[in-house]
Amino acid sequence: MEFVHKPVLYEEVIRLLHIRPDGVYLDGTLGGGGHASGIAKSLSSEGKLIGIDRDEEALRAAGERLAPYRDRTVLCHANFGEYGRVLGETGFTRVDGILLDLGVSSYQIDNPERGFSYLHDAPLDMRMDRSRGETAAELLERADADTIAEILRSYGEERFARQIAMRIVKVRETSPVRTTGELVSIIEKTIPQRFREKGGHVAKRTFQALRIAVNDELSGLSDTISGMIDHLSDGGRIAVITFHSLEDRIMKTAFHTAEDPCICPPDFPVCACGRKPKGIVITRKPVTASEEELADNSRAKSAKLRVFERHCEQV
Repeated sequence: MEFVHKPVLYEEVIRLLHIRPDGVYLDGTLGGGGHASGIAKSLSSEGKLIGIDRDEEALRAAGERLAPYRDRTVLCHANFGEYGRVLGETGFTRVDGILLDLGVSSYQIDNPERGFSYLHDAPLDMRMDRSRGETAAELLERADADTIAEILRSYGEERFARQIAMRIVKVRETSPVRTTGELVSIIEKTIPQRFREKGGHVAKRTFQALRIAVNDELSGLSDTISGMIDHLSDGGRIAVITFHSLEDRIMKTAFHTAEDPCICPPDFPVCACGRKPKGIVITRKPVTASEEELADNSRAKSAKLRVFERHCEQV
């Protein structure tokens, strides 16, 4: 299956990154290279794009897409949380822009064998990096009911988390839950018809929660964003696209804290904590997809783009 992924908010990302032709840019979630190709195209031969992704299939596809710009691109197999190591290995300490697209790609969803979709019966994998880590099936096999319920509640905001977890544990007494179809069947038998949300699949929240847990998507995300801001040059920008409320809340808080880090009581006449602002939030409200984009790509519906600009002189 060909790795195809429509980059959401493409025009907005390219515009808001304020790309300098001779700048250095990091795409921490390369995917199929959609956004990255726009960045690379905006660079001169003096510029550099560093692209990283933990999905090896994505890296191969991005490499083909970015072939016309190989003189200004470096691609690495890594998680975006490993950005510090990647920058060190490529010889950079500062970059002029960073992009993170935190959504799962269309290819990963549509390729049944990856196990992300509740619409196809396939092995219950869900790993973005299939070279390491446990699958969703392995997680459901080892975790107790309390752990599974907490995952579904915290990462999927699933109101029937406890009931689904109990049924999973009951079913696995006879046979492990190994496929997406088996998991969907469990969920359908657990959630009463009258409580199923209109317009959404009954398994949507559970699959989202398991994907986040399997790929450890939220752990340390706030600290990673803070560290990335520290690696921006003066005037450099970090742009982050999120697809669900959990990620968006983390981004909103992280950017606000970077802009106003003071922890002194409100009645203090002057700041005594010594924490200095790192820059300013460019997007007071998240940027969302236009009607034109939504008509062409329905998966852009939940996408939100937030941008922060580094001001080194404030530190």
